[in-house]
Amino acid sequence: MGKRYYCDYCDRSFQDNMHNRKKHLNGVQHHRAKKAWYDYFRDSSAILCDEQTKKPCRKFLQKGICDFGPNCRFSHMSEEDLFILKRQAEDERRHREDYVDRKMPGRSIEEWLSRRGKKQTAVGSKGDLKDKDDSEEGQEESDVPQHLLSIPDLPPSLLPPPPGGWRVKVNTEWG
Repeated sequence: MGKRYYCDYCDRSFQDNMHNRKKHLNGVQHHRAKKAWYDYFRDSSAILCDEQTKKPCRKFLQKGICDFGPNCRFSHMSEEDLFILKRQAEDERRHREDYVDRKMPGRSIEEWLSRRGKKQTAVGSKGDLKDKDDSEEGQEESDVPQHLLSIPDLPPSLLPPPPGGWRVKVNTEWG
């Protein structure tokens, strides 16, 4: 039977010789399948940019279906779909910016601990007034590092303490 060539993009195999492989790799169906594969991994902002430059597909708007499907050169997205895509692109952008901010080159754990200690002593003495610079710094950065706040669905034992700390009930009776 001989060797067979399997194309991952098209999910099909055929006899492996130079003529068949060249014919397949230059074919329209292979190019479409390859484009669809790479489009699957594109980020929302690139898709949004492409969709905003396209005109709406008249046939898709009239009938709800287009003969060209995903290969149509016109946009098949409604205004609502574009709004959702725009929001998703904005969320991805914000997430990337937060990730870069979290890295903060040059900031060590010791520096964070010293700042945290200063803030706790400032909060501990309620009668004292804090400097304006200290209050601005406190608004700019919370007591807990941002990368800990961004983890979803943490168990209660791993949640960071609430602002101002845990409430402690003084119980003088033991036993």
